[in-house]
Amino acid sequence: MAGGVAGGGLINLIDIYKIYPMGDEELHALDGINLEIQENEFVAIVGQSGSGKSTCMNIIGFLDTPTSGQYLLSGEDVSYMSDDEQAYLRNSSLGFIFQQYNLIQKLTVYENVELPLVYRGIHERDRRDMVEDALERVGIAEKHKNLPNQLSGGQQQRASIARALVGRPKIILADEPTGALDSKTGIEMLEFLGQLNEEGNTLILITHDMEVARRAKRLIRLYDGRIVEDTEVAH
Repeated sequence: MAGGVAGGGLINLIDIYKIYPMGDEELHALDGINLEIQENEFVAIVGQSGSGKSTCMNIIGFLDTPTSGQYLLSGEDVSYMSDDEQAYLRNSSLGFIFQQYNLIQKLTVYENVELPLVYRGIHERDRRDMVEDALERVGIAEKHKNLPNQLSGGQQQRASIARALVGRPKIILADEPTGALDSKTGIEMLEFLGQLNEEGNTLILITHDMEVARRAKRLIRLYDGRIVEDTEVAH
């Protein structure tokens, strides 16, 4: 579903602006974005440095707030919720996969994956089942006692994916997820993300690399804070 905002999607960004004052001038990081993403889509948001793609991801992920406009999540306006409300939604509805993994080095793989559930106050017995399931899904269950520095880059990225999946979020945001991986492992990771989408996960992939972006089913290209392309990707 390319272009336009009908209001029926999982995510609706409506006339979103993000403006930063720069002395006597203003920087429009996002300049009137209108975007609808449906449940179970696999979308790539692509653009060069300064295009606005990271700002767009930060607003979708409750890491930043828009200067103006509306952000609807499952039909609910979440644009200007309190920090606590946004933190709860971020932890319960979103899973993040980062280029640098962001694993806590002194915690085991199991403990890293478990952490979002601890923050949500989920009972230890339930946490155990959810963590074991997530590690099984990404194929590193046998590494649960390892520290991050005892894993390969690909295994660390899988641990970060397990952490993103463990709370069974509505949306997975992947920010340059192959950026720190060699090309072979990067391709394996993209194939795995595609598999997650086939299993019903909504994926939003943020990248500057068009070859990576074409792994998604829909491509949204930003330039100077505006959407300049919104197309389905043929596979």
